[in-house]
Amino acid sequence: MKIAISTDSGQVCPHFGRAPEFTFITIENSEIIGKEVLPNPGHTVGSIPKFLSEQGANYIISGGMGSRAVQFFNQYNIEVITGVEGSIDSVIKEFINGTLEGTDGICTPGAGKGYGIEKIHTEADDDQEQHHH
Repeated sequence: MKIAISTDSGQVCPHFGRAPEFTFITIENSEIIGKEVLPNPGHTVGSIPKFLSEQGANYIISGGMGSRAVQFFNQYNIEVITGVEGSIDSVIKEFINGTLEGTDGICTPGAGKGYGIEKIHTEADDDQEQHHH
């Protein structure tokens, strides 16, 4: 199985769509057999779920994520775990041990504006003025 984690400097990124990178972890028989870090391909509607699907991800782990992104991941049969924070290593260990607990880390569209990458201007940015977590 392969999990993707929205990451920033070794930590789970609190804003999924604006994460500078995604860390992909391949796990077999509770052992890590592969790790790859790829840059965020750009924050356009539906592009990141498609990108993660193309990389073979079965799960996405993130701090916060908008409900629309969750719907896109569901279309690709990628399970979403949000409300997660901490180091990549501790999150992976908890995931393997079955102790990783997410929360309702649902973001308002545009809530991450000003954080992480600012690759493109999105419709969500137009919908939000000064809304933050």
